[in-house]
Amino acid sequence: IPFFMGLYYSMTDWTAIAGVEPKFVGLENYKTMFSDYAFRYSFGRTFLFTLLSVVAINAVALVLAFLVTRELKLKNFYRAGFFVPNLIGGLVLGYIWQFIFKSVVPPLGGLVGSEAIQNLLILSDPNLTLLGIILAFTWQYAGYIMMIYIAAILNVPQELIEASDIDGATPLQKLWNITMPLIAQAFTITSFLTLVSSFKQYDIIRALSNGGPTTMFQGEIVNSSELLAVHIYDVAFKYNRMAEGQARAIIFFLVLSVISIAQVYYNKKKEVEM
Repeated sequence: IPFFMGLYYSMTDWTAIAGVEPKFVGLENYKTMFSDYAFRYSFGRTFLFTLLSVVAINAVALVLAFLVTRELKLKNFYRAGFFVPNLIGGLVLGYIWQFIFKSVVPPLGGLVGSEAIQNLLILSDPNLTLLGIILAFTWQYAGYIMMIYIAAILNVPQELIEASDIDGATPLQKLWNITMPLIAQAFTITSFLTLVSSFKQYDIIRALSNGGPTTMFQGEIVNSSELLAVHIYDVAFKYNRMAEGQARAIIFFLVLSVISIAQVYYNKKKEVEM
């Protein structure tokens, strides 16, 4: 019901002002959306952020999972420690990393005698801010994804590993030919979770950079880290263009649905092949 109500409102001039009845305008909000340079820019940046985040989070989580499934002392302590950042709220986590980027990184550069690190203003450089957000998001989410990989790795039959040892398989051969195919189902789950979470990222961006700093796109000023979720919120609530914001949310929902379904289908197909 909310979706179809939203679809209707996206075709009106709705402003959410009490007593003002919305008028039907058809596809006008959608035409405005696709001609808006800020929307096109945030759309492209969201895709870039999602791609890099999915790769970074899964790579870090998989490495951590392999580390903490070895016979290590305090391995349960390490598992808990890697998972703890996921318990921190996105806003709080954003402010933590804002403090690190502004008040820890530059003095650290001076301490080690590196002028490059000392002048590394991540939140002021349009080319670096997105990478800073990816770093913060990976730090928060990798521990959660790690737990899924741990469960999958622990379910790999040890008889197969022992048999491969007898056959003289190298660690790399065991990883590629036994472990990876048997944890393929975990890849489907983790890829889906990281994909959806990356696309919907809002709170860390709001706390860390608030969408900034500004940069130029097609001759216009845009916010370099304003991803789609932040852009939609600003259009609807900051500029009080509720109907336009709703139209962008509809497109956002449809694009995310198509990409998520395609990703799950592709991964399921790869599971069978592996």
